[in-house]
Amino acid sequence: MGLTDTSGEGAQHSHPNRLAIDGGTPVRTDPLPWELPGAHYIGEEELELVSRVVKARSPFRFYGPDPQHMVDTLEREWREAFGHAHALGVSSGTAALSIAMAALDIGPGDEVLVPGYLWVSCVSAVVRSGAIPRLVDIDETFCIDPEDLERKIGPRSRAVLCVHMSGAPGRIGEIARICKARGLALIEDCAQAAGAKSGGTPVGRFGDIAIFSFQLNKNLTSGDGGMIVCEDDALFRRIVALHDLGYARTPAGRLDTSDPDCQLWGIGARMSELAGAMALAQMRKLTKITGSMRDSKWRIRRALADVPGLAFRDVPDPDGDTGPFLLMILPDTDMPDRFVAALRAEGIAGPDGSLACLTMREWGLHWYFNIPSLVNKRSNSRDGFPWTHPSNAFGADYDYGHGALARCDDLHSRGAILTIASTLSERDEADIATAIRKVAGAILR
Repeated sequence: MGLTDTSGEGAQHSHPNRLAIDGGTPVRTDPLPWELPGAHYIGEEELELVSRVVKARSPFRFYGPDPQHMVDTLEREWREAFGHAHALGVSSGTAALSIAMAALDIGPGDEVLVPGYLWVSCVSAVVRSGAIPRLVDIDETFCIDPEDLERKIGPRSRAVLCVHMSGAPGRIGEIARICKARGLALIEDCAQAAGAKSGGTPVGRFGDIAIFSFQLNKNLTSGDGGMIVCEDDALFRRIVALHDLGYARTPAGRLDTSDPDCQLWGIGARMSELAGAMALAQMRKLTKITGSMRDSKWRIRRALADVPGLAFRDVPDPDGDTGPFLLMILPDTDMPDRFVAALRAEGIAGPDGSLACLTMREWGLHWYFNIPSLVNKRSNSRDGFPWTHPSNAFGADYDYGHGALARCDDLHSRGAILTIASTLSERDEADIATAIRKVAGAILR
């Protein structure tokens, strides 16, 4: 069944004239599937690997009565799948970002350039390192605008945190070239984009360090968990020490304090064997998960390509998109609230608690000016560190309130986001396309 096919059970409500929000018949009444990509694929494979760990009574990765080496296997298969020299399982993507900052020696006196569309963990990692975040605008890819990045680089710039938001890379090749030319470290935040590519190259291969998240909302999940990858041997030794207790480990898994290059302050962000078992089973399904979302998303996009007044996020490499989000851009700031409310009334919504269909205004901590601790320069310490550190006086006038990034603010005010579940049926896809056409025909005139 094609997405514009009005035959069969959906024919009677495919193109009614009156919107459901105005009393018409909705396109559908059943909720769409939950938007949690990997969760739909949890099954016997995860249960079998987790059970092995439990039966072996060895949930700690470095030693135990009968180690099952789940995290070791996950790291090896990750390296093989994506071509990395090094990979390290960690407790979360948030922890991975802090480890990356510390591994690169980022601290007071430095600024890290970050996009305005991101997640709160990105800014948190910069601030907790003692450095100052510098905002960079986004473009229609909803990722860093390379031109604004070049404008913002200054004498205090040490690193760029490029966030592959909402499942697809932006102009990462250009960003990597800028960083190399300007001598800046590049950290790739691939938390929402495991399995994505740009020009055939997997994300995480463009920068000095890359991080991934396996939290429940991500392309693959172990509930919580994450991965750090890099290609440099010395840098990876620091990463391993920092994710643990600040030191390397012996082949027997015991702490080794003898190496002066690895006498650091770790944060205890080790991945457990239970999380490793879950992530390993999920990683083996990643191509299927992302392929399902990508195919559904692009079938829907193609079915809506001729809808007047409706624009979509620019995805430079559609084949490298992992597909978990459909980002729409409306003609003016007055439309998103009614557009999304009308879609929900047509049945384009998930179960209770789902965030399936939202305006970008409802997307909370993904937008720089919605992070109160950033806008108000809050601190975890009494002295206001890092904002009050003498070496950070250069950032005293940096403004993080709404209005700091013109393009970011515009896309926020005119955007809508639809999550693409990893188990959409043909009927689900057809209903989504039909509802968007119906609502757009009434509202975007």
